[in-house]
Amino acid sequence: MSTDRYNSPLSERYASKEMQYIFSPDMKFRTWRRLWIALAETEKELGLDITQEQIDELKAHQDDINYDVAKAREKEVRHDVMSHVYAYGQQCPKAKGIIHLGATSCYVGDNTDIIIMAEALKLVRKKLVNVIAELAKFAEKYKDLPTLAFTHFQPAQPTTVGKRATLWTQEFVMDLEDLDYVLNSLKLLGSKGTTGTQASFLELFNGDQETIDKIDPMIAEKMGFKECYAVSGQTYSRKVDTRVANILAGIAASAHKMSNDIRLLQHLKEVEEPFEKSQIGSSAMAYKRNPMRSERIASLSRYVMIDALNPAITSATQWFERTLDDSANKRLSIPEGFLAIDGILDLCLNVVDGLVVYDKVIRKHMMSELPFMATENIMMDAVKAGGDRQEMHEKIRVLSMQAGAHVKQEGKDNNLLELIAADPAFNMTLEELEKSMDPSKYVGRAPVQVEAFLKNVVNPILEENKDLLGMTAEINV
Repeated sequence: MSTDRYNSPLSERYASKEMQYIFSPDMKFRTWRRLWIALAETEKELGLDITQEQIDELKAHQDDINYDVAKAREKEVRHDVMSHVYAYGQQCPKAKGIIHLGATSCYVGDNTDIIIMAEALKLVRKKLVNVIAELAKFAEKYKDLPTLAFTHFQPAQPTTVGKRATLWTQEFVMDLEDLDYVLNSLKLLGSKGTTGTQASFLELFNGDQETIDKIDPMIAEKMGFKECYAVSGQTYSRKVDTRVANILAGIAASAHKMSNDIRLLQHLKEVEEPFEKSQIGSSAMAYKRNPMRSERIASLSRYVMIDALNPAITSATQWFERTLDDSANKRLSIPEGFLAIDGILDLCLNVVDGLVVYDKVIRKHMMSELPFMATENIMMDAVKAGGDRQEMHEKIRVLSMQAGAHVKQEGKDNNLLELIAADPAFNMTLEELEKSMDPSKYVGRAPVQVEAFLKNVVNPILEENKDLLGMTAEINV
């Protein structure tokens, strides 16, 4: 790490080596050479005067890139693509004259960008599937554990810890569906020429339209894609970048929501993210156990959600067949969006895998509120024993207010059950009332919903992607 210049925290602290390599210069320039080989092979197969010896020479130097030559050349000509054409030609003297034949800079630049985004989406997909798998394990384990549910962050009808986890999981499943759609619909630019008209190939192939129609499909197949975009200007539509960035923003939103819930639960001491043995929570308050990983998820997620505006605005402001005001922005927004979401998913995987559940605290909080939530059942039992429904409702309302004041104004425990037992109208003993205080009676269908969700929604996804499972995440700091 350099200490005398800026270092990106995305590479130093957050993103994995795998994602960093995908956006590395080496990946970029090796892909350029693969594209030049694919173009030369296609042109040879379609009848241009290119020899197999030239193709073999290009392939022999596909990966041993002479960066020093390219760098020196770029200082002279101020053009990155032509510098690498020159450097490749220095290594391949026989093929020098046919490298980049008929192509523009966007042939290597834009096609490489699509290929890199596709590879990055595959890595994101792998990590997303593993987050879903960890959440599924957690939901299954705690599907029956009653906990207070909250609406408006006020105690509401109970749910289960596992059911709450399915809410997080479902959002990630939606992200996976969106990701798969965009990934499967990505296409290459192909070789379209300076304004997308393929005019140079019209010249090269003497106006043979039928032959020219074969160029893009052949290049796509050689590069592992189904097809190329049917039409373009000089570049592929920047709408593509917008769609990709929106996938990342969607995952970030899901991660942010989950991390917020975990932070709130950690405040309540019900759930806690992993905390290392020697980890320091605060420089001043030695007892603190801050949810720093969940906070980091939220922090990076906000960055990704805002970052998605960059491709959207760039797409909206392109002029005609192309302008170059996309380039500098794209160099930042796309790689950094992916590096950040990579770090987010590693954090999600690490947090969910190590979540600690304090069931006794959960029960304590539940029991402090459960008498209020059980009043409807108590009222029904009183009516069955001969009481008047309206009269019972009014009595419970008044007693609930008294118990609420007992808790909030006097700081004492909820005494609603004692108040009800003391009222002869209910004809119920405190012991009888306490028997009805089983939290599992009040969680509705939560455990069944968890089972159905895992069986019908999550397990088919995990079965289909079983080869991707088993990841663990290493957190740098």
